[in-house]
Amino acid sequence: MSAPELALPDDVDTLKAMVIAMAEKAALLEERNLHLELVNKSADERIARLTAVVKMLERARFGSRSERLRTGALSEEQYALVFDEIETGVAAIEAQMEKSAGGSKAKRAPRPRKGFAAHLERVEVVIEPETPAGCERLAKILIGEDVSERLDVTPAKFRVIVTRRPKYAYKGEGWDGVIQAAAPARIIESGIPTEALLAQIAVSKYADGLPLYRQEAIYARDQVEIDRSQMAQWMGKVGFELEPLADYALTRIKQGERVFADETTLPTLAPGSGKAKTAYLWTYLRDDRPFGGSGPPIVAYRFEDSRAGECVARHLDGYRGILQVDGYAAYNRLARSDRGNDGVMLAACWSHVRRKFYELHAAGSSVIASQTVAQMAPLWAAEEAVRGQDPVLRIAARQEKSAALVAALFALWEKELPKLSGKSKPAEAIRYALGRRAALERFLTDGRIEIDSNTVERAIRKNSLFAGSDGGGRTWATIATLLTTAKMNQVDPHAWLTQTLERIANGWPNSDIEALMPWNYQR
Repeated sequence: MSAPELALPDDVDTLKAMVIAMAEKAALLEERNLHLELVNKSADERIARLTAVVKMLERARFGSRSERLRTGALSEEQYALVFDEIETGVAAIEAQMEKSAGGSKAKRAPRPRKGFAAHLERVEVVIEPETPAGCERLAKILIGEDVSERLDVTPAKFRVIVTRRPKYAYKGEGWDGVIQAAAPARIIESGIPTEALLAQIAVSKYADGLPLYRQEAIYARDQVEIDRSQMAQWMGKVGFELEPLADYALTRIKQGERVFADETTLPTLAPGSGKAKTAYLWTYLRDDRPFGGSGPPIVAYRFEDSRAGECVARHLDGYRGILQVDGYAAYNRLARSDRGNDGVMLAACWSHVRRKFYELHAAGSSVIASQTVAQMAPLWAAEEAVRGQDPVLRIAARQEKSAALVAALFALWEKELPKLSGKSKPAEAIRYALGRRAALERFLTDGRIEIDSNTVERAIRKNSLFAGSDGGGRTWATIATLLTTAKMNQVDPHAWLTQTLERIANGWPNSDIEALMPWNYQR
């Protein structure tokens, strides 16, 4: 409406009231805009702080085990939790900003994603538009449609399998008796759980880190009361039945050309005292995929009271291939230096060497450490380029790109070590590397060897940070061996374990144990 068309009141008082109202409206708008500006500024500051925390945490991580800096001894699970909470916090702030802006905030373009898996059930919902007035008798022609997909879930529900076995009596013609079908075989004889329920409990505890007391509470929400002590007894039985498969997994690992090994602590209750003692979880892993091998990836855990070399010697008895490990001295007793062809060939881990220097570099306390970290970086870039290739091609690439880098590193360390105090941290890091030179250089001449042992470190997942007893620790090792192996082979652990327990209950022959293993699973 133009100025001449604007109708203004002739009454002065009315005109003054209109001007005052307009001024008040302008003030309100200005106040609202100022409020939005303050809200956005505050939100931007909070997002900036959260982003800074993310960057700090990312700097504190290296490989699968964190380089701690000053962030404390956070596990991978704790790091993941922190990142999840930060993402949640940022999303909440952005939602507040959008609401404060009256929904006018420009929405971010959706990130492209792959379609949902083909096996998921599709529920079609067609939303037809209302017929416009006056078009009731006109022909309606479909010229297109917009289709969107959202992910939905139906919460897991318990059900009761009612098994009826009728009895029949036959009389006459010389036959008199009662017949009835045999009861189906079960893992838990005369017990209430099906093999699917046993698999659910086992996967939740040993693969997904959900303790039994939490499962007890979750199931109670569906008015299903299963005491956790009862579930613990079931898991003991499941572990017993699966022991031959876990033993076979280690046997198959020892048939590989190269094996990774590592160990970690697993706190356990000491019998009678109620106090915690330190037990150990030894981990052995075979994965031939990085050098183009076709064997299935397999991991095996062994629970022990000790970290002594006798444990690894017993576990790997008969193995004569490449053993890739960190710097722990217990593995040295298996090496070929004093056992000839009866020993293994040790390959060392460059990540462990790097971590010692990285800690000093991050603290800004050593020029030689910072120089070492910078010179090491291209080694991992070269490895990414040859991952999955034939061993011969890997050797050629390493000789071309990595050999000179490795030689320069050892030359630097040998030059600088005499200049350092023997008790200093840089000197300690250099001696660690020089003392393992042969094992560290071995990856340059053998394409089956990896530059580090991060593969096995990623397989050590402390789903249960506390084993209630030695028996519980052995059960953990047995069940986790098979469920982790299933996941490594892209197999649904619940489906595999359900099928396997059913087969074992029905008397699957030990002579065909290979068919039961996760890498041979078929629905």
